[in-house]
Amino acid sequence: MRRILLTLEYDGTHFAGLQAQAQGERTVQQELEAALGKIPGAQPRIWPCGRTDAGVHALGMPVHYDTADRIPVEKIPYALNSLLPPDIRVLRAQEVPLTFHARKSCLWREYRYRILQRRMPPALERHRVWWIPHSLNLIPMRHALEHLVGVHDFRAFAVKEERTTVREIYRAHLEVWPAEGGREVWLEFVGSGFLRGQVRSMVGTLVEVGLGKRDSSSIAALLKEGSRKEAGPTAPPQGLYFVRAGYEPYRR
Repeated sequence: MRRILLTLEYDGTHFAGLQAQAQGERTVQQELEAALGKIPGAQPRIWPCGRTDAGVHALGMPVHYDTADRIPVEKIPYALNSLLPPDIRVLRAQEVPLTFHARKSCLWREYRYRILQRRMPPALERHRVWWIPHSLNLIPMRHALEHLVGVHDFRAFAVKEERTTVREIYRAHLEVWPAEGGREVWLEFVGSGFLRGQVRSMVGTLVEVGLGKRDSSSIAALLKEGSRKEAGPTAPPQGLYFVRAGYEPYRR
């Protein structure tokens, strides 16, 4: 028996998320396990590093599965991609120890959120960015991001979370890129783990800071004693990307 670690890229537009759903909705897990079921010797069950909601994308999502097949590891991406729909692709495959677990062995995860700022709405990128035609003041947004770094109770940004809400964010960063007719703002987060809805809730709150609807210092107050109803709205899913995961301690 071998354990194989895959790195996936997928467009989440037409998926009901990564994990299998009780009502049988189309998910990344459903499609990948169906493909594995066509490979003799492969166990059609995957364990992903984390979860993504409906409409959220991934640039490098790790998942593992077990198999008794002898397909050379370098050929596994080609075998699976021939069986997968075009909105999922296996980028890499590697054999890992049987003690390895894509989720339990993970030490950090990175997310990116893309905001498109221009007067006209996008056609090509409409499923991949959050279009905001209003001007954002990036200076207070950068100040607000500083409050998020470190170990905090993120309950104000959690959606229907039953686990402990304490997490550590190692990096919270804002980048600006030129775009046709405007600019793109990227909000990037690296942390030990993220709560359900946390990144999109943080983004929605940061956008309120950029629009002048709240002060950057309000982030610190939310982390200290805030509740979900006091934070900003949840940003739409299409601007969010799971970027990568790390299995060694994070270094800036």
